[in-house]
Amino acid sequence: MIAEVGALAAVGGAAWAVRGRSSQLLAPSVWRGKRTQKAVALTFDDGPSPGTAAILDLLAQADATATFFECGQNVERHPELARAVSAAGHEIGNHTWSHRRLDFASRATMREEIGRTQQLLTDVHGTTPHWFRAPFGVRWWGLGQVQAEFALQGVMWTCLARDWKLPAAQIANRVTSAAENGAIICLHDGRGTDPNPDINQTVAAVATILHRLRADGWAILPIGKLI
Repeated sequence: MIAEVGALAAVGGAAWAVRGRSSQLLAPSVWRGKRTQKAVALTFDDGPSPGTAAILDLLAQADATATFFECGQNVERHPELARAVSAAGHEIGNHTWSHRRLDFASRATMREEIGRTQQLLTDVHGTTPHWFRAPFGVRWWGLGQVQAEFALQGVMWTCLARDWKLPAAQIANRVTSAAENGAIICLHDGRGTDPNPDINQTVAAVATILHRLRADGWAILPIGKLI
């Protein structure tokens, strides 16, 4: 019985190390900002995609600045959309090349996924990203060393919007109910490396989220200013 309990604890501990939002065991990361200011960060993963332009329009209308964690494969496919993100003043983060899960990946594989993307993002945006988000929030042994090599800080989240599966109203309710000082919200302006994803529910939800947050007096900041 003791051995079985120990085994279960070991499995649970490993799962937390890999996916726990506050875990620092495998790579340094943050999951919330300062609690002393009424501000949140909206972050968008998996882009750019054809739907990114609509997200940018909504952010501009709300005078809000966000952080976009871009996949290298999608940036290679849509460099003009990628440039539009940074040209609008938004922050850029690294989200690997192919959006593959990093569990069971070798350090060489992680280095290829992250390093190749880091180089492309630097070339396209004219500045080197400082933020990294692992696809699916999955970190693995060796990731900390790879992040250090590319001077990247990992970013998890306070609230995962689940906007790839929920209707707009539920997405908006989920996000706004989680608004608290320093919250980091994870949304998506793509769907993995799908070349033409349907993000209509996300776009509709973002319109509502921005309206509610502004009406309630929230500052909407990029990760660099929230942390």
